[in-house]
Amino acid sequence: MNKEYVTKKEDVYRIGKTRVSLDSVVYEWRRGASAESIQRSFPALTLEEVYGTIAFYLANEKEINQYLQVGEDEFAALEAESRAHHQAWYERLQKSRRETLVS
Repeated sequence: MNKEYVTKKEDVYRIGKTRVSLDSVVYEWRRGASAESIQRSFPALTLEEVYGTIAFYLANEKEINQYLQVGEDEFAALEAESRAHHQAWYERLQKSRRETLVS
């Protein structure tokens, strides 16, 4: 019997029939989280699905790393655009963070 743990719909990889993204599991795994820890973080997943997802990533590492890089690049572009359009808000946020750290 062959199980499909990861599917791609609308250019997004999802795990099984859940809304949990492949990205979520891969980033946690790369940070050193165990499969059991990842499963606790995403209760919609079974431990089998977590291991299946990790196996899928390892079998397709080059393609998935490229997919993740595209997502990171898109996020960075959106963040830069947001900072440019809302500069005053980001400055207030940064000031507030500094004040919190000092106190």
